[in-house]
Amino acid sequence: MTAARDADERPTHPRLPAKLAAHPSVQAVLARRAAGDEERPPAVIDAQWLRELCLAAGADDVAAVSLDHPDLAGERPYAHSALPGTRSLIAMAVRMNRDNCRSPARSVANQEFHQADEQANHAARSVTRALQDAGYRALNPSVGFPQEMDHFPSERIWVVAHKTVAVAAGLGVMGLHRNVIHPKFGSFVLLVTVLVDAEVSAYGQALDYTPCIDCKLCVAACPVGAIAKDGAFDALACTTHNYREFMSGFTDWAQTVADSEDAADYRSRVSDSESASMWQSLSSPPGYKSGYCVAVCPAGEDVLGPYLDDRKSFMDTVLRPLQDKKETLYVLPGSHAQEYARRRFPHKPVKEVTGGWHPPARRSASTEREARTS
Repeated sequence: MTAARDADERPTHPRLPAKLAAHPSVQAVLARRAAGDEERPPAVIDAQWLRELCLAAGADDVAAVSLDHPDLAGERPYAHSALPGTRSLIAMAVRMNRDNCRSPARSVANQEFHQADEQANHAARSVTRALQDAGYRALNPSVGFPQEMDHFPSERIWVVAHKTVAVAAGLGVMGLHRNVIHPKFGSFVLLVTVLVDAEVSAYGQALDYTPCIDCKLCVAACPVGAIAKDGAFDALACTTHNYREFMSGFTDWAQTVADSEDAADYRSRVSDSESASMWQSLSSPPGYKSGYCVAVCPAGEDVLGPYLDDRKSFMDTVLRPLQDKKETLYVLPGSHAQEYARRRFPHKPVKEVTGGWHPPARRSASTEREARTS
């Protein structure tokens, strides 16, 4: 009786064309099915098995969330486009080394960001492969770049919003600085998501408190005033400066190259250090100009101790070196960021750029040169 029921429950297949049915690979698959050797995965993924899988792959924390979660309504069309039949999203967090992120030497901080990126991507890829081997369909979008540049600038370029998913899954809460703060690891995490076509036996629950301690150090550290005390956030100011050597800043730089009459004109517009930095970002992963809002954040149970022990020392050793560093700040002309940077950080040179969002007004190079030398 049981054997008959199992046979009835096996999926039926349409009659195959003779040539296809005679292929050795097809015959091998059909023979395994006929012998009952092809196992079907459980309809629901065991949450404990999934957690152990993710931690073994290199994640430091993990939680799953149903794609039906009300906070993920905006993600559903993108998830289904990337992986039709997506049922659950697996959010993973990978820790960063705090003092690397806090270093005024941007090469140190940037290397930490990119190394953690790679670790997160490798962890997600390993989890995806294990889920695939277990019989599920799964997909892992990139932590950051590469993204869908053919959608830019009219549509969003990311496949899945990792921060939105992580918050819904209970891995943390969005802070003033628009980064997710993990209750244990604080802001020093990078996030990655795996899409899978099955439910999970237990989903994460959103935190019922925020790990943010409302210290406002991210406000004090931001060199272009992108973060306001009242919670407002100037995304354009942040993007224009911090992502100077990513897509928008590169576009602005390329426009500068195109507009320059000759090498001398180019050098009058772009300093040698800026050219070298752009080359480095083209030959290596692109460099962030300022991850200071993450660097100074003391939130998180594993991070909070030194701030509680001696807040003055914390400010002197973590916040002040970033505030005091002499560095070029990139701003849009006439923006609040420009006014803020000049007023708050008079020792930091401020440079007007288009941000790459729109081409600059057409002017002859000779006219611009005269304006700069007059």
